[in-house]
Amino acid sequence: MAHRFGGRYSPGRPAPAEPAPPRHPFQGRRPARAAGRANAMFFAPLPLVPRAFFSDPAGLALSLSAFGLLMLAAWLTREGLRAEDAWTARKVARRPAVPRKILGSVLTGAGLFLAGIGGEGAAPVIFGALGLVLHSLTFGIDPLSDKGMEGIDSFQNSRVARAVEEAEKHLATMSEAIRHTGERSLVDRVERFQATVREMLRTVEEDPRDLTAARRYLVVYLMGARDATVKFADLYPRSRDASARQDYETLLADLETHFAARTRALMQDDRTDLDVEIEVLRDRLHREGIAPVPVTPKTGETA
Repeated sequence: MAHRFGGRYSPGRPAPAEPAPPRHPFQGRRPARAAGRANAMFFAPLPLVPRAFFSDPAGLALSLSAFGLLMLAAWLTREGLRAEDAWTARKVARRPAVPRKILGSVLTGAGLFLAGIGGEGAAPVIFGALGLVLHSLTFGIDPLSDKGMEGIDSFQNSRVARAVEEAEKHLATMSEAIRHTGERSLVDRVERFQATVREMLRTVEEDPRDLTAARRYLVVYLMGARDATVKFADLYPRSRDASARQDYETLLADLETHFAARTRALMQDDRTDLDVEIEVLRDRLHREGIAPVPVTPKTGETA
């Protein structure tokens, strides 16, 4: 029996699919808000230190107490902004367990109140009230409600939250370990891999039913990637073994390919579920004698 010969460049052959461009580690991420004004709050209380040591014992205690409260407020504010950024980045998220920014506002007011004691009249109260109000206006308050959890089974959502939290811990361990190598290219390579993993995490968060299919990747494979990164980061700075580096980068590439393929499969399953729902609803409308509303192909508006 005759067989048609065809190769990659033969006429009539479909063009080979181009590989997907590598995902940038900062794709879909917003600039962290905890780096500017929040960090400046750590410098504002510093003038209280020399003031404390040129005061009487009561002034020393008050100034150092105010310094401690203001530094604690700055730390809480920075952590609150980080928690809010994580809450904003996710489509499904619980509100922060501790309202850190609100506590930061209260402690800022308390610190300025102590720093103002010894002034004339109502100066301490004015300083404290202004500090509380201005801090709240500058940094806002913490998210006080859950997001995207309407109609979601609380048990399933709790399972997803625990799995995502554990996966984020593994990713944080990888980041901390790879920085010890001092190689910026390796840090960037790990961040690209983490971006692919976080894409799967967001997919699982949007549909908790995907957790069963993704658990092996988020537990077994990701834990293996973490352990391999820790061991490589311990070996490479001492040996500078080029073959070990090549093996590690190949491992990351293989894992990234598998994670991306699994994420696409999960998203395809979600699309299949959507198509089934649409078909069922259209059949029900047809049985009830309700004609579908025509839609113009360009504008998407009903006729």
